[in-house]
Amino acid sequence: MKYWAQLTGTGLFALTMACGPSTPPAAETQGEAPAAVQTARAELKSSKGEDAGRATFTQTNGSVRLSVEVKNLPPGTHAIHVHETGQCDAPDFKTAGGHFNPAGKQHGLENPQGHHVGDMPNMTVGQDGTGTFEYTIEGASLAGTGENSLFHQGGTALVVHAGPDDMKTDPAGNAGGRIACGVITR
Repeated sequence: MKYWAQLTGTGLFALTMACGPSTPPAAETQGEAPAAVQTARAELKSSKGEDAGRATFTQTNGSVRLSVEVKNLPPGTHAIHVHETGQCDAPDFKTAGGHFNPAGKQHGLENPQGHHVGDMPNMTVGQDGTGTFEYTIEGASLAGTGENSLFHQGGTALVVHAGPDDMKTDPAGNAGGRIACGVITR
């Protein structure tokens, strides 16, 4: 057994008993950087080219955590989805393609046959045109370029729709037109 001494804030030494390799704990090891966290982002633009907010994506175990802040959008409930193509040509953003759906499922979080990986709950935009949204996208990845990666060939985009998603109607939940879009980038 090895013992490690650590100077504490009171000037006393704390002894820690360690079993295993004779190296100090990871936090104490000098010269080693922690493993890089994979992240991505999307800068959202409205159909008029105005700044509509930003999104950050963080790789977690087997999924991707999404955090969105929007602005300059109409108040109300809006569908938000990851779309299959990394293009956001205004004014209709149809170049973003359909929903990100590597498993070939049907649309809607309430669909008993499963849903698109890019399907998410609705987000709310306040009377001041701003809103926040957080969600964990199960089955998505920021790693590599495989079919479940948001960086598969052609990339992906984050799209905000004019209306709410009904969570069941294929292919897009009757969510209406696309009012904001951002290409997902590393």
